[in-house]
Amino acid sequence: MPTWLFAHADVVVTMDDEEREWHDGAIFVRDQVIEAVGTTDELLKRYDGQIDTLYDARGMVLMPGMVNTHHHLYQTLTRAVPAAQNANLFNWLKTLYPIWANLTGEAIYVSALVGLAELLLSGCTTVADHLYIYPNDCTIDDEIRAAQELGVRFHPTRGSMSLGESQGGLPPDRVTEDEDAIIRDTIRAIEMYHDPAPYSMCRVGVAPCSPFSVTPDLMRESIALARSYGVLAHTHLAETLDEERFCIEQFGKRPAEYAEELGWVGDDVWWAHAVHVDGAEIDMMAKTRTGAAHCPTSNMRLASGIAPIRTMLDAGVPVGLGVDGSASNDSSHMLAEARQAMLLQRVLGEPDALTAREALALATRGGAEVLRRDDIGVLAPGKAADIVGIRLHRIDYAGAAPHDPVAALVFCYPRKVDMAMVNGRLLVDHGELLGWDLGALVHRHNQIARALVADV
Repeated sequence: MPTWLFAHADVVVTMDDEEREWHDGAIFVRDQVIEAVGTTDELLKRYDGQIDTLYDARGMVLMPGMVNTHHHLYQTLTRAVPAAQNANLFNWLKTLYPIWANLTGEAIYVSALVGLAELLLSGCTTVADHLYIYPNDCTIDDEIRAAQELGVRFHPTRGSMSLGESQGGLPPDRVTEDEDAIIRDTIRAIEMYHDPAPYSMCRVGVAPCSPFSVTPDLMRESIALARSYGVLAHTHLAETLDEERFCIEQFGKRPAEYAEELGWVGDDVWWAHAVHVDGAEIDMMAKTRTGAAHCPTSNMRLASGIAPIRTMLDAGVPVGLGVDGSASNDSSHMLAEARQAMLLQRVLGEPDALTAREALALATRGGAEVLRRDDIGVLAPGKAADIVGIRLHRIDYAGAAPHDPVAALVFCYPRKVDMAMVNGRLLVDHGELLGWDLGALVHRHNQIARALVADV
């Protein structure tokens, strides 16, 4: 089995239960698993003669690969669309649905490559994606193929929309699907791709889109299906006040109460956003271990509000970060999202509402907890070798690195990572994605983006 020793890191940020940070730190990897973390001198002596590759990490902070708990990769194709730049969620969706109706299988594949590459270069090694629109020849297989080719750890969720405008929903009927067909294809995706084993590179989830785009029947069938297969369930919930009004008018309940009634709570469920939840609903989330994907940039971009993350964390709710769709962010950068999470909680008036290390914890072990994974998110023996490194000796960190290099990653302007390993494979080195011509990929991506809007 191949072995690596990452040696002489300025700091190794473990994110373990003891919050250990090793100076002149080292990580020993055997195959795809971390075997030891400690000081460089200690591990050089312990593994003398067993090291296949010695990686010089001088001047770097090494930390766990980050975990993105909510994304829509196809939306890289519709960033900064003029008509959607200054809209709230419902108007933003109504503007973009007709464009997304032109998506093809190639568009899903190429946009997933772009979004996943961008995330990887930002230090994200595990990605949960929510693909809920399937026009033309689109399938979830298209984005799974992209993740497999890049080598990113992937949690694709088979999303769905079945409640069209003619039935009182938000999306046009032409971008919705028949509910029986949704269930059949979800079963197909789970049976074909889901791998529950430790260190799995692909775990499939069930993800009806939102209260305003699927029926209560589909919500019930979807959670039952997920539990029959032992997979996770995901949906948008309590994102905006428009959604809250919709749920009260249609179902007589607030979104969280509606979800609880349908069985959409539990340690196998996580909600995207959870902006508009009150104290009792947060207590319910904590009691049932229902997770939340916090998407601060998207919530600001669409004027959705500020999720009460400090209150959730204090109550014991599992919370991770999500960059959300690249048409509501409009980037896919996990370090930037951690920084936004820290700053946004402070806007409410408390300068210590979220610390830099708490923000990094949300981006790593918090995301792992939301995705119910005990094999990622921490640098410790037995964990997957998902490791990222950022060089400190650059102008962006000048004056910060001598004081607190870990906090500098969040307080200073976020940069791309210099190194990323996923499952024991080095995918990024010297800031470059190994084995990929990103120029050609971006060129084809932009051709598809132009074609999507040509007939709208």
